[in-house]
Amino acid sequence: MAGSGVAHLRKNENPVLAVENMVVEFPVGRGQTVHAVSNISFDLLQGETLGIVGESGCGKSTAGRAVLQLPAPKSGRVEIDGIELTTLSASALRKIRAQMQMIMQDPISSLNPRRKVKHLVTEGARMWGQRNNEWLYRSGRNLLQSVGLDPDMVWERLPSELSGGQCQRVCIARAMMLRPKVLICDEPVSSLDVSVQAQILNLLEQAKAEFELTMIFIAHNMAVVKNISDRVMVMYLGKVCEIAPSREMERLALHPYTQLLLASIPDPDILLSEAEAVPLIEGDLPSPLDPPSGCRFRTRCPLVTDRCTAEEPLLREIAEGHYVACHNI
Repeated sequence: MAGSGVAHLRKNENPVLAVENMVVEFPVGRGQTVHAVSNISFDLLQGETLGIVGESGCGKSTAGRAVLQLPAPKSGRVEIDGIELTTLSASALRKIRAQMQMIMQDPISSLNPRRKVKHLVTEGARMWGQRNNEWLYRSGRNLLQSVGLDPDMVWERLPSELSGGQCQRVCIARAMMLRPKVLICDEPVSSLDVSVQAQILNLLEQAKAEFELTMIFIAHNMAVVKNISDRVMVMYLGKVCEIAPSREMERLALHPYTQLLLASIPDPDILLSEAEAVPLIEGDLPSPLDPPSGCRFRTRCPLVTDRCTAEEPLLREIAEGHYVACHNI
């Protein structure tokens, strides 16, 4: 079920990134508010990849942007290397934000259509005072080559002259130019062909090893998330349902929503008859304008009880590194 809590935070292990009780809301007029992210917490250790998964509208992309303070959360704490971001001045935040880079969901629209690749890749370093054109040229071309692009072919091209997969590689090279500590990948393969998706995922794994990256990988595809991540955090309607090691997720998942996401992964070796099809979740899909009381998944949950209506479940440890927010598990 969907709940809150900080029992899963590893404060004694000096996490690179720590988010505690983050709340993100958006006023939409007439006194209404979208409760996009409601009191979630997570952390990342050096070199770790946290996968955040959930259906569209669950708040996973909003959470990733809020880490970068785009926009700043309404409440909660966001720390990178022990530095609290939500209390920094605009100039101080701008400096530390260089340590965090984001790869956007749509690679083409995230690139300035009037700028050539050579400018797109090197502009971050230029903005931070690098004036050595020879270094910029050499570093930019080396990064393009490291992400699988021929610098001679793309250096003078505009984004409109590239494919979606090439644009995504340019976005990765641009993010790597500032040698960030934390890389946030917001559904970086959702708009790409399956064959290109595999190439980009392999590229991210190589970049993680080469640059010693700590990553947040956001997607709605459970198969992709569990294969690239060290830990997986499942979100539903702005809340965290379950957190588990990715290698154990398929075997140990207990939350009914997590089980549904896993069951939705197609298996080419199994031909499902109509009777064996993945069961549908009953009940109405709640609105983030007026989320249910207690557990937010209760309107669709097969395990619902009266307690779920009255009391919000907290994340609690079921096994080592495995946390579930549910009254009935």
